[in-house]
Amino acid sequence: MATTPLLLLLLTAVFLSAEITAQPAAPAPGPDGPINITAILEKGGQFVTLIRLLNTTQIGNQINIQINSSSEGMTVLAPTDNAFQNLKPGTLNKLSPDDQVKLILYHVSPKFYTLEDLLSVSNPVSTQASGRDAGGVYGLNFTGQGNQVNVSTGIVETRLSTSLRQERPLAVYVVDMVLLPEEMFGERKISPVAPPPKSKSPDVSDDSDSSKKAAAPSQSEKSGSGEMNSGFGFGLGLVVLCLKFLF
Repeated sequence: MATTPLLLLLLTAVFLSAEITAQPAAPAPGPDGPINITAILEKGGQFVTLIRLLNTTQIGNQINIQINSSSEGMTVLAPTDNAFQNLKPGTLNKLSPDDQVKLILYHVSPKFYTLEDLLSVSNPVSTQASGRDAGGVYGLNFTGQGNQVNVSTGIVETRLSTSLRQERPLAVYVVDMVLLPEEMFGERKISPVAPPPKSKSPDVSDDSDSSKKAAAPSQSEKSGSGEMNSGFGFGLGLVVLCLKFLF
């Protein structure tokens, strides 16, 4: 009879052990939520102007949709607030709404690139603006060595300073200059120089010329005066001749 409590304890231990083993394992941590380009930039802390443009042009939403649905991924070159402040005054305001969209899309590549990829990529690299304008390429050229990567538009060149994110499917690199596409800001897009003043027509003269012409007698006036003088001299000679005969 003394073994009965011990037996009950053993049976209870076995039962509890079996119950614990039968419990399902805790689920693994779920994947992060959908990627949001605005949230990444807000965390960076120096992209107020870029975030505003992404919102007003609706490009931010387009990037979020494409990132979370495309296998190619995307690469964003993010100009800082200082980069926008260093633009000539009125540069953004002078752009039409469509040109503002193209300017922002010019900073987005429809493919994921690491820094190592950009060092060996074939230039020019297409951007999201490449397909919007049939008349231009809107490509970027990348050069560099080691850990330094430079990007050039043909008008400006700057360095990819830091990365806000470099994990597939989205890479976000900070640039210290706004990337101005040559197709929008190149020489053929610069406003022409004001045309020189029109030359005066041959038959139009200024007041000084008119006064000079008024003061100087015309050729007809000169000839008329000469004829009058010669006629007067002939008449005077005839009168003198008649007086000789009379006296």
